[in-house]
Amino acid sequence: MRWGAGIGLAGVLLVATAMTGASVTDQSQTAAKVTVRKTTYAFIGVDVIPMDEERIIKNQTVLVIDERIIRVGPAGEIEVPEGATTIDGSGLYLMPGLAEMHAHIPSSRAPEDYVANTLFLYVANGITTIRGMLGEPSHLELRAKSAAGEILAPRIYTSGPSLNGNTVGSAEQARRMVRQQKEAGYDFLKLHPGLSRANFDAIVETADEIGITYGGHVSLDVGLDRTLEAGQATIDHLDGYVEALAGSIPGEASEFFGLNLVEYVNVNDISRLARQTEDAGVWNVPTMSLFPEFFGNADDYLARFDVRYVPQQQVTRWVGAIGREQASSYFSTKNGILLIEIRRQILKGLHDAGAGILLGSDAPQIFNVPGFSMHEELAEYVESGLSPFEALETGTVNVAQFYEALDKRGTVQEGMIADLILVRGNPLADVANVRDPVGVMLRGRWIPGSEIEERLEAIAASYGN
Repeated sequence: MRWGAGIGLAGVLLVATAMTGASVTDQSQTAAKVTVRKTTYAFIGVDVIPMDEERIIKNQTVLVIDERIIRVGPAGEIEVPEGATTIDGSGLYLMPGLAEMHAHIPSSRAPEDYVANTLFLYVANGITTIRGMLGEPSHLELRAKSAAGEILAPRIYTSGPSLNGNTVGSAEQARRMVRQQKEAGYDFLKLHPGLSRANFDAIVETADEIGITYGGHVSLDVGLDRTLEAGQATIDHLDGYVEALAGSIPGEASEFFGLNLVEYVNVNDISRLARQTEDAGVWNVPTMSLFPEFFGNADDYLARFDVRYVPQQQVTRWVGAIGREQASSYFSTKNGILLIEIRRQILKGLHDAGAGILLGSDAPQIFNVPGFSMHEELAEYVESGLSPFEALETGTVNVAQFYEALDKRGTVQEGMIADLILVRGNPLADVANVRDPVGVMLRGRWIPGSEIEERLEAIAASYGN
């Protein structure tokens, strides 16, 4: 059986303790309502990384009123309104918030405080937008509460329940499910493996007819060529590329995203597939950080600091998943190393061809702790040959372009929504400098680093870590 159909299912989702924002009725209660009020902030003397191009604008004042950036200009030339909260930005860098474009939100079956805490872990790492890749009705409610400022959470886009080989039994059923998810108000459809060509075609035809996009995996019976031809909004995990590069291998079915096919891959064909992807207007969400975890020693991961923010039972499940994968008949550490290198070449080829790349790590999943895994993802993009600026584009302006929202967010400019990260080091010199934010601004609400640390400690303590 091909690995991947269960990625992000409820059984492997991170669950955590609730965290709420300032101005709440009772911080000891879960899902406490955050009071929304008009506020004014001024970042003084900060170096701005606007992300409209690769540049740093030195010694600026950035004025935020309510949720919008009102003014950006040289420090000393911008009048700061009386009563504004000032933030000393001297020696610091201000950049747009990031997006996690392959995120997971726990199911409504999880305790309410666990759900709230997962959302906070994203925010704590400067992630101001998430794209939930396995939705359910409760996620529509969370989306609305986040938009209204009633919970401390990133902006949420959510798919509906998975369309896959188990849930879609016929073309008629496929059409019905697509219409139901559109009527329910989901932002897009999530495709998992196992779809027949006929059922995929029915999904595409109906989705195009009623105006809902679809993204996710590439089913083996569908293949990369048909997926690109259909104009699937996103391909996640670079799914289907290794298989396409390997060609048809008699007696060989793809396992674990082509792990057993890597010796047959023709890397010289990457540029052709990359151009084909760009021509089709299909975006990729690579989730590069997910794969190295499967080819290492699980015991080593237990020592990582971010594991403290994960429940013990979740960590146990992750260790078990790695053990089962490494015990499979097709597993090979040698081939795993080769698979990772091929995936890096695919990512670089897509980027060089101008195909769209969106930042996404698949969290929570196999030691990809929400928010924290994004830093590993950015590092993988740089390792693949992207510059730090190009890597950061995938989580800022590229996301705004994908959502046709370049006039609203993705850059630090006047009129934009104030989703911001304040960091100590220059991220254009080293993407690792995004790891330790001085603070995060979420739609105009300032969350200082001290508050972030306090809440992270509370999360760890709630899990006995």
